[in-house]
Order: sequence, then structure tokens, then C-alpha cells
Amino acid sequence: MRDLHKGVWQMSLAMLISGSIGAFVLLSGLPVTEVVFWRCLIGAMALFIFIRGSQKPFSPLTRTTLLLAILGGVALVVNWLLLFAAYERISIGLSTVVYNTQPFMLVLMGMFLGERVSLVKWGWLFLAFGGVVILLSSELTGAHGGEWLAGIGLAMAAAFFYAVTAIIARKLRSVAPQHIAFIQVLTGVVMLLPFAHMPSFSGDFPWPILLTLGIVHTGIMYQLLYSAIQKLPTPITGSLSFIYPVVAIVVDNLVFGHALNLTQLAGGALILFAAAGNNLGWGEKKPRECGVGIKTAN
Repeated sequence: MRDLHKGVWQMSLAMLISGSIGAFVLLSGLPVTEVVFWRCLIGAMALFIFIRGSQKPFSPLTRTTLLLAILGGVALVVNWLLLFAAYERISIGLSTVVYNTQPFMLVLMGMFLGERVSLVKWGWLFLAFGGVVILLSSELTGAHGGEWLAGIGLAMAAAFFYAVTAIIARKLRSVAPQHIAFIQVLTGVVMLLPFAHMPSFSGDFPWPILLTLGIVHTGIMYQLLYSAIQKLPTPITGSLSFIYPVVAIVVDNLVFGHALNLTQLAGGALILFAAAGNNLGWGEKKPRECGVGIKTAN
């Protein structure tokens, strides 16, 4: 019971932190590639300190395992680049709601990998698709319809690459999750190094924001997330993960004054409701197994 309570507050705090990341990304004022590079570099240093402090040695990696971890890192970093680019085109709240189609990307990928997809899951998938259609219908007739549509597309593409990351993570169950995250952000540093510029050490460079993104939103958040997942049954983990989009919508409104209109709220509610049904196994005959997995966080 003690572990359960600890896991609940760890997961809740991780989702609260994750929900605020969009505001920090936009407030930095830097190009997306710069933001992700510094997040990876500072996050890698933070995760290295946490791993050393835990006194858990790095798991021995075969060549295949290392290549899979690096491939997962590529997918994760592309996911961040796409999602942060979506923030620049549509609101953070709307981007996050669309990003929560990620569970259904996993369902479709599982189908192509030979996994059986139940009728119930198909039902949740079509419900979420209906939510996306409602979202798309809400502003396509406006003056900025093209930019808005691009933002929706970027958020959905980000969800796809996050699902790829999760699929690859299933093949790495023998490796500690914190170690996977460390390899992933190191991969991001190497990927984005050619696009990084020497920072200015004047007062104009947003060091406080970048340090927060690296230490809090990457090092601390992933440490909390993985620790919580190891303590909690899947239904509780899945339900607490919906703190993330709610916080993102609230922060977007408080910091930037963005609010979803009624049509967007209806479409977003359908997506989140369908994602909850899928994650928590509503309507399934057999109870979902408890296990360790990667939950939606950015």
C-alpha cells in the first residue's frame, strides 16, 4: 500500500511537470531544433547523475539491444521536434489533445505486427477518429486554416513517432528504463549537434528555461515516471496519465490566454474519452494485465 501511494504521487507529479513543457518551449523563443538539443544535452547530464546516484550499474548491452535503444532515441527525438513545431502553429492544449491519439497508433502498429485487435479496441479507435474529424472541422474554414491543419498534422505525426518509441521499448524489457532514456537523449545530442549554435552567455539567452527543460522536464520527470510505473498497476497508471493533457490545456490558457472553443472541446473530449477506454480496458472481457510500459508524456 505504501508503494502504491508513493507511485500515485510520483505519477501525478510527472504528469503535472509534463503538462507544463509546452509553455517553456514557447517562452524560450528558440528554434525547435535548439530547444530539443539543449533538452537532450542537459537531460542526459541530469539522468547520468540520477543513474550514478542510484548505484545501479548500466545493464550490459548487446549490439542489437544498443541499436534498438538508439533507434528508439531517434524516434523519440523526432517526436519532440514534431510536437514542439505543432505548438508554434496551434495552441499547446489542442496539440496535446491530438497527441493523445498515440494509444491508437500503437493499436494500428500492433495490428500490422500481427497482434489481434478486438472489436472493442476498434470501437475506441473509431470514436477517437470521430474526435479528430470534429477538431478538423472546427477551424478549417478560417483564414489560418492551412497553418492550423499543419499543426494538427504535426501533432499526429509526433504521436506516431512516440508510438514507434513505445513499440521499440517493448523489445528492451531487460534494460532499466532510466538507462534507455539516457541512451535516447544521448542519441538526440548526436542527431542535433550539427544544428546547434554556440550559446550566448549574455542575459538574453534563456538559460533558466533550458535548464528547467533539461533537469526538471527530462531528468526529474522521467525518473518519477519510470519509478511510478514500476509501482502501479496499469489501470491506475493509465488513468493518472490524463492529468497531462488537462494540465497542458490549463497552462496554455493561463500563460497564453488560449482556450478551446466548444467544437474543439467536443472533439478533444471524444479523443480523451476514447483513449481512456482503450488504456483502461473498458468493455474488454478479460482484465488488462498489469505491467511496465511507456505512458504518454513528452
